Amino acid sequence: MTRDPDWLLDGLSALQREHLLRPRRRVQPLGPGRSRIDGHDVIDFSSNDYLGLARDSRLTRAAAGVPAGAGASPLVSGRSEHYCQLEHDIAEFEQAEAALLFPSGFAANLGTVPALVSNGDAVFSDRLNHASLIDGCRLSRARLYVYHHTRLDQLEHQLAKAADAPRRLIVTDGLFSMDGHLAPLESLCQLANSYDAMLLVDEAHATGVLGQHGRGSCESLGVEDQVTLRIGTLSKAVGAAGGFVVGSRALVDYLWHHARTQVFSTAIPPATCAAASKALELIQLEPNRRTHLEQLARQLRQHLNDLKLDTPAGVGPIVPVIVGSATAALEASRLLAEKGLFVPAIRPPTVPGGSARLRISLSAAHSQNDVEQLAQALQSIRCEELSVDE
Repeated sequence: MTRDPDWLLDGLSALQREHLLRPRRRVQPLGPGRSRIDGHDVIDFSSNDYLGLARDSRLTRAAAGVPAGAGASPLVSGRSEHYCQLEHDIAEFEQAEAALLFPSGFAANLGTVPALVSNGDAVFSDRLNHASLIDGCRLSRARLYVYHHTRLDQLEHQLAKAADAPRRLIVTDGLFSMDGHLAPLESLCQLANSYDAMLLVDEAHATGVLGQHGRGSCESLGVEDQVTLRIGTLSKAVGAAGGFVVGSRALVDYLWHHARTQVFSTAIPPATCAAASKALELIQLEPNRRTHLEQLARQLRQHLNDLKLDTPAGVGPIVPVIVGSATAALEASRLLAEKGLFVPAIRPPTVPGGSARLRISLSAAHSQNDVEQLAQALQSIRCEELSVDE
């Protein structure tokens, strides 16, 4: 067995000193909103299973008897019957001309951005975008401009500065995954139109959750017909796995040939496709899941405001409590775990330095009593333990 190099061991030691080591937890699903994590039974506030569908037996039954593997890239060996059906179901659900599947939401972002812009073009990325969008922008080799959605005057200046670029692409999360607030999509659409730019919206945390029909932030804000393309994931509210792009037929055909993470990846397994199709059906048939989730989110935010905790204004099931230091976030998470509540501590580099937080992820599988129990536990933790700075 080879000896580990010093740089590797030094890197791990540095993470430990800075309280940034990530444990490799073992999780076992229990009842609704419950998990056994490293042998401890907890109410689980860590999952992005926003509608409680990931453990729904109807998805399991839909996948029963369906092949577990796809074998090759869909461009090489073709698309399975279930793969074709899922693309049809997504396009219909999203009210789009066409949909294209990817092996994950990360792969969808990583492959789509470089397919749309490259050398000589310009791409504009929100500072709080998900890592997959950031990496896609870097991989594209287009001129990269970073803006913050609270400073759209800055974005407009950048768009004007890049007027000579053959292609311009604005990329943004619809619902920001660590802050729980919406992008200003109406204003972004206006800027995209004024400066002849494409607009890509990542709906990963909004699909199934926001909008009258659960199509996400673009539906919620009434801008679906103004956005060039929307990217989503099947691994969060949909409760399965995979990613997708929806847009015009021409755009989807173009990405079919040029998005490398789709061209050179094995297709999503047929069994996973069958489960995802069933989940999309349930999202439409059971809007009460979304309604219940909205009620829980309002209930929790009200409690946190009453407790005067540092909670950014937002919508949806992502509810952060800003703590400050990684040490304080870990301690708060530990204290909650002792009370049977799992709320993960989110630390740099996932969030900027000095903004470590508890990230509460609500699910339709939770009850109002679960939220009350969480609020009481947070109240019992001394304020000092939730506001320690490094």
